[in-house]
Order: sequence, then structure tokens, then C-alpha cells
Amino acid sequence: MNYLFLDNGFEEIEAVTTIDLLRRAGVSLTTISMTGTLSVRGAHSITVLADKLFSDADFSDAEMLVLPGGGVMLGDHENLCSLLKKHNQEDKMIAAICAAPAVLGKLGILEGKQATCYPGFESALGESYVGGLVVESKNVITAKGPGLTSDFAFTLIEKLCGSEVADQVYDAAQY
Repeated sequence: MNYLFLDNGFEEIEAVTTIDLLRRAGVSLTTISMTGTLSVRGAHSITVLADKLFSDADFSDAEMLVLPGGGVMLGDHENLCSLLKKHNQEDKMIAAICAAPAVLGKLGILEGKQATCYPGFESALGESYVGGLVVESKNVITAKGPGLTSDFAFTLIEKLCGSEVADQVYDAAQY
């Protein structure tokens, strides 16, 4: 199972496009609300209904954890931060786009890895910041921002399902 975390202020295009493309690829993906209710309001006043609350989820089957942009507030959730650190220690996949890689940087998850992020958040990545559009380094995939969401999602699909499935979804989406 794979999990995508939503907190109020998330970047809608980054979350919804990633969810849509991963599910088109047949990836088992559960959206997790960090707000205490299933309803989560995005940065541009689009409200989505998450699949589960963080408190109701069991992450023991987690293959990949995904943080959409607008996700710097995700770093305020102690239990999520612990989950991210544990996932990283087990060399399991973590993906973050836009400002969310800053959370990984602050947690030390990017140490010894390369990453990218939205302009203005580079300092949180420290020596890991290399720029780029979508960067894969060891068990972490990061992307620069909203305009790269499809590229980010296709990278995740390729990692989880292989290039053949990624190409099928790519073609079906007319990307």
C-alpha cells in the first residue's frame, strides 16, 4: 500500500494529479488526512475527502509515502515525522514535491542524497539541493513544483509498476 498525506493548504494540482495518475496505473494508494476530519481544504479553496484519518491508519504495509506541496505543515505532525524517519531507515520509498521536500530536509532524511524543491525552500535541503525538475536519489524522489506534477507522478509509477505500465498510462493520458 502507498499513502499520500493531506493537510490544510495542500497544493491541489500536486495531490489530485498524483492520486489520479497513480490510481490509473493500478497503484494501491490511500489518502490520509492530517486534519482530524476526512475533509481537507487545499491552498486554492478546493476541498477533498481523504480516505482515512492518520489516527485510523496502519502503515505497517507502507511501500511509498507521498507528500504533496503546500506540505510544509506536514512537518508539524510528530507522528508523521516519526513514520517518515522509520520509513527512511528501512530504505522504503518517500516522495515529495514543491515545498514538501523541506520537511524531509529538516528531518535529516535527505542526508547523503540529492533533491530538488520549490524556489525559496533550498536552504531546508542543505547540501542535498541540486536543483533539477524531478530528482531520484536512493529511496527518495523529489520534484520542483506544480508544473511538474505529471512528471513526478510518472516517475513514481515507473518506480512502483515499471516502465511498461508508466508508458501505458502516459499514452492513455495523452501526455
